[in-house]
Amino acid sequence: MFEATHPTDRQPDGNTQAPPRIIAIANQKGGVGKTTTAINLGTGLAAVGRRVLVIDLDPQGNASTGLGVDRGNRKVSSYDILMGQATVAEAQVATAIPGLSVVPSTVDLTGAELELIDVPRRAYRLRDALADEALAFDFVLIDSPPSLNLLTVNALVAARSVVVPLQCEFFALEGLSLLFKTVERIRRSFNPELEIQGVVLTMFDRRNNLSDQVAQDVRGYLGDKVYETIIPRNVRVSEAPSHGKPALLYDHKCAGSLAYMRLASEMLRRERLPRAA
Repeated sequence: MFEATHPTDRQPDGNTQAPPRIIAIANQKGGVGKTTTAINLGTGLAAVGRRVLVIDLDPQGNASTGLGVDRGNRKVSSYDILMGQATVAEAQVATAIPGLSVVPSTVDLTGAELELIDVPRRAYRLRDALADEALAFDFVLIDSPPSLNLLTVNALVAARSVVVPLQCEFFALEGLSLLFKTVERIRRSFNPELEIQGVVLTMFDRRNNLSDQVAQDVRGYLGDKVYETIIPRNVRVSEAPSHGKPALLYDHKCAGSLAYMRLASEMLRRERLPRAA
């Protein structure tokens, strides 16, 4: 479907700081809490002093809305980056959270796949854009769309690791196996450094025995790849995007906000551990 030449890693001239850790938030299944995780994980990392950039690569633009960027203020977007019409620095917008910026999305992304069909290195557009700049961030989180298209491929090719939000429901493991096959295909053909950093269980309902069963099954299948932190189903987390705020800003004491702070801490601990081959 896409060209399969391996990219060369490039460091921007004069860049003396460590490059950011680029993480794709991905799942081919919709409605699993992917955007919610990108928003609140990014906020949690910023809250503990990390500099974070969220790249909204979903045409729906929910991550942009959830971080308070009105559609009328998205003059430069992730679409412009993919098309080579703007740099990451030109597209990023500061949010109300200190240390957290976002590259917003617009509906123009819907046509990006067709517009890039004959463009060289179309699977590497985002990776090349990120490599061309000295980014003053510790983490770059890419919120990808819920399907395997050129946008998702660009996210996975640009990333060094993948965080997989997984809803605690009956078909969770089935969808997870499809995503793992996609990651393996991307690793073989485009990005040999790509790895699954972790799976985060979302929308966990303690009143539902099925949630417990799914959590046990996923941990039995994946072991330590599953984060210890579980994100509960929480009304305040669901309400926050309609106010243009992450849950941690909307209600930092609610169960969902506390869980995302724990997830951010757990991610930082994992990042400091030696990585398996």
